[in-house]
Amino acid sequence: MSTFSTVSLLPGLLNETVTLRGWIRAIRSSGKIRFVEFRDGSGTCQCTVEAIHPEAFAALEHCGQETSLAVTGVVKAEPRSPGGVEVSVTDVSIYQIAEEYPISRKEHGVDFLMQHRHLWLRSPRQEAILRVRHRIISAAREFFDLDGFTLIDTPIFQPGAAEGAGTLFDVDYFGSPAYLAQTGQLYLETAAMAMGKVYCFGPTFRAEKSKTRRHLTEFWMIEPEVAFYELEDLERLSENFLSHIVQSVLQHNRADLEALGRDVSLLETIQAPFPRLTYSEAVELLHNPALHEKLEQELAAEQQRCKELNQSITDLEHQLSQVSKAWKVEKLKKEIQELQDQVKELELWISNQPAHIEDAKSFEWGHDFGGDEETILSKQFERPLIVTEYPKEVKAFYMKENEADPRTVRNLDVLAPEGYGEIIGGSQREDDLDKLLSRMQAEGMDPEPYQWYLDLRRYGSVPHGGFGLGIERTVSWICGLKHIRETIPFPRLMGRMQP
Repeated sequence: MSTFSTVSLLPGLLNETVTLRGWIRAIRSSGKIRFVEFRDGSGTCQCTVEAIHPEAFAALEHCGQETSLAVTGVVKAEPRSPGGVEVSVTDVSIYQIAEEYPISRKEHGVDFLMQHRHLWLRSPRQEAILRVRHRIISAAREFFDLDGFTLIDTPIFQPGAAEGAGTLFDVDYFGSPAYLAQTGQLYLETAAMAMGKVYCFGPTFRAEKSKTRRHLTEFWMIEPEVAFYELEDLERLSENFLSHIVQSVLQHNRADLEALGRDVSLLETIQAPFPRLTYSEAVELLHNPALHEKLEQELAAEQQRCKELNQSITDLEHQLSQVSKAWKVEKLKKEIQELQDQVKELELWISNQPAHIEDAKSFEWGHDFGGDEETILSKQFERPLIVTEYPKEVKAFYMKENEADPRTVRNLDVLAPEGYGEIIGGSQREDDLDKLLSRMQAEGMDPEPYQWYLDLRRYGSVPHGGFGLGIERTVSWICGLKHIRETIPFPRLMGRMQP
């Protein structure tokens, strides 16, 4: 008698008879044995079906990729198979024989894969990314839940801007203007005055007309807000929070990271405390001649690497011209395509790097850091970098003025290493009513729609602050991804809203 199981449980069920339900990722025959790469969402395993079980053997004859089925068989140890086990199948029940699957193991262009995102999610790489995303979210909520925070659901329909009116998505709210939330922060502050330590987690929207690899128009943020916290408290909270997330992923999803080709040794160093720079110190670093020399050396090294990759492509193309076996041809074509993709990425980086170096040399105090500056700064450290006290003029109206230097505010950005840039942004909030009103006036803001927010400064105002962590940018960094579009099941980008 068999029991229903999942692939993830098979290592603990050796020599038992089980039934699995899932899909065929790949199938091949070798004489009187069929080998099925079987997946069920919890993992992948090899199933073997021998001709001595004629009905089961025949049932698979016309089955291709993504055919849905149930298989019954005995779990056996097999070190060469995923998970160290395989299932020796005695019975097969077909749910549906799939049509010819549009996504094969050959290389597909990004546009094709994005148009078939609903099917692309079934690939091993995308499954691994989604599992890591789940773990990041789970670990983030665990961190706050264990530290006494209360989850607060903030509204998605909001009456005004919190992060600059230029990136608002406007909607018709029963005849009145409204906007999709840029952040839950302003509402979360009200809850912090009631509950002390709170956080929200939900989708946020920015109508920023950007096509960079770091931007989505719809993304998810987890945002803590704490009464009686000042900037130094937020620095400690952010580094402990990120360290907890990374260590949780390493503990539970190491195999997924390795399947993605991630160098986990770079993540194993992510422990508090993190390095810190003020904005002014970061500007000095950008102006440092020693940094410019290092960047020039890096550029030369990458130019040499590009030459070596092109030579490897030439060598593989020569091999390809001399082989005839289909499997070998397909293998070489895939290797060539992967190297060509690397060269394309590298050539783009090489073409842009001289301008980035010049931008670093000429960067002026008072400007906000862009992606190029964040990339250069974050590449100088093995752990996330905390940058504090940015110029007031480039930051939001609610950030508290720095008494030691009124040109700046009491804020922080956390830049992920390896060039991934900002993943956390936050600040101590302005708790003085008169100063907040003065800042709003300077920004040309009408205070009337914000009276409820200003009330926090009228009735028991206290120092407080918080930050937001972008889930997708964090997934991108931890997984080592080149583009943010793979970090969310259905990315919404400028120019793309399908599927």
